[in-house]
Amino acid sequence: MGRLRGKGRLLAYGARSRGRKFLGALALALAPLAAAAEPVVVAALGDSLTQGYGLPVEDGLVPQLQDWLAENGVAAEVQNAGVSGDTTAGGLARIGWTLTSEVDALIVALGGNDLLRGIDPIASRTNLEGILSEARSRGLPVLIIGMEAPGNYGPGYKAAFDGMYPDLAMRYDTLLVPDMLAPLKVLQADDPQAMARYMQADRLHPNADGVRVIVEAIGPEVARLVARAQH
Repeated sequence: MGRLRGKGRLLAYGARSRGRKFLGALALALAPLAAAAEPVVVAALGDSLTQGYGLPVEDGLVPQLQDWLAENGVAAEVQNAGVSGDTTAGGLARIGWTLTSEVDALIVALGGNDLLRGIDPIASRTNLEGILSEARSRGLPVLIIGMEAPGNYGPGYKAAFDGMYPDLAMRYDTLLVPDMLAPLKVLQADDPQAMARYMQADRLHPNADGVRVIVEAIGPEVARLVARAQH
């Protein structure tokens, strides 16, 4: 009987040992899945278009983009780092404290206020380079969302301003949306009254429906940004 009890204890110990090994192996197998489930934190550095000027909070660019990502199964948390009236210089001044340790990727959507103020594109480009250099130093993937200059500044200004976004995207290996308002301009090409329906009364900022159109267009690029951050 003593030998049987001893053998029983050995069998029980062996079962417990195998059980612990199995649980350990299961935990190791599930660890990558748990890590993959963690949302990618994306900081959206921008101006009033990013901040959601003139709109209820839920209708702004970042909340609508957050909803689009969730609906399309993209595990990401978008932080609203938009400041109304901000220029590329302002974005450069605050990039250091915008990129907290939890940020995994960056959207840069600046330049509209540089246009309104007629700032030299050389200065805007230098500021954007400073922002991109900081992101690169931290190993963060970036999506640049540009703007398109109107023709009234002259062809030289327009060429320099419009060209800086693709040039910088190539140089810093970032994703690129050349013009945030392009989806609305496409609608306007088919219907001259489209901009009036999709813009606020100031004709500078999209309304909730306009933001929705923009988000549908940029959403896939933001999803690509998240995918880059996950690898």
